[in-house]
Amino acid sequence: MKQYRRKSQMLKRLALAAMVGGLAAHPAAAAEISDDAVRIGVLTDMAAVYADLSGKGSVIAAEMAVEDFGGKALGKPVTVISADHQNKADIAAAKAREWIDTQGVDMITDLVTSSVALAVSEVGREKNRVTMVVGAATSRLTGKDCSPVGFHWAYDTYALANGTGTAVVKNGGDSWFFITADYAFGHSLESDVSKIVEANGGKVLGAVRHPFPSSDFASFLLQAQASGAKIIGLANAGADTINAIKQASEFGIVAGGQNLAGLLMFVTDIHSLGLKSAQGLYMTTGWYWDLNDETRKWAARFEEKAGNKPTMVQVGVYSSVLNYLKAVEQAGTDEATAVSTTLKSMQIDDVFAKGGKVQPNGRMAHDMYLAQVKSPAESKGAWDYLNIARTIPGDEAFRDPAASGCPLVN
Repeated sequence: MKQYRRKSQMLKRLALAAMVGGLAAHPAAAAEISDDAVRIGVLTDMAAVYADLSGKGSVIAAEMAVEDFGGKALGKPVTVISADHQNKADIAAAKAREWIDTQGVDMITDLVTSSVALAVSEVGREKNRVTMVVGAATSRLTGKDCSPVGFHWAYDTYALANGTGTAVVKNGGDSWFFITADYAFGHSLESDVSKIVEANGGKVLGAVRHPFPSSDFASFLLQAQASGAKIIGLANAGADTINAIKQASEFGIVAGGQNLAGLLMFVTDIHSLGLKSAQGLYMTTGWYWDLNDETRKWAARFEEKAGNKPTMVQVGVYSSVLNYLKAVEQAGTDEATAVSTTLKSMQIDDVFAKGGKVQPNGRMAHDMYLAQVKSPAESKGAWDYLNIARTIPGDEAFRDPAASGCPLVN
């Protein structure tokens, strides 16, 4: 009889352990873990090709947003954790699952690199957790791969194409050859710019795709040079763009009569290149530190902490965290569906965007800026790199949600 009771007790303990283990792996259990705090995860590139434009600066920006919000939401402390996804979708998805299941993370932001963003957005959909993509560009995030709890915050390939592509074609750059990063971001950017070029009467003469990341662009630049295209469109970003521009200069491509179009560039890229190499380039950006007194003041705070001026990704992370916390307060909960519904009803007004509006497909539409890189003679000092050529209103800059292909849009 005693042996039977001991066996019965052992079976009960095993059943309880299995039940607890199952709950820990279930989204509902993660919701319970997060009851005592609001937890935000910054998943980013800490050491590779996109580290300067996002990386540690994105973590600093997220922490600044929490500080400015007061450190609490719904009376609960707000915490920020971070990790390096190494620009690998499988590592990013695994980290997102771990954060949600074991640490009760409520929202994940930055997500630089489009393959990473697509993978983590799908995890967010499955686990009912908000994802706020800032660093990645592919317009698929608010198109066929949109999520009811997913948001795209700073920019996308459609807006980049609409800004830089249109301006360059209208300025006479009507024949293009693309050097494209061979993954979701590059493919999407090449496609969106090609459509803009052709819609404005231009022609695409060809394209070549390079491994991501890459340090040697010699063969790709030679193909672009041989095409005779007036414009060589660089459908890449970060260190890839910097390396391509430097090598193009060594090959004398611009001196030979062709021009480069950096389709996604950041103020940190200009800083690395120097104005002598970058002068005259057109670029489209969602933000610039020297726009007005408010942006200059925020940028100075950031620079004290990070040692450099912020990129649109880093200030976009600040905005995503700040508005997520506002939505949590307004919704009275950190449950993802309720917070997402609230975000889509809010107007976005902060240092990053004025009069911004979250569309039904999760795209935050706001003004974008067509900029041109200054010459060394025009610059008044460090980080004074851009002239703003045109403000592009949000409803013009971003794709009509009805034409996005997102199944959430009626």
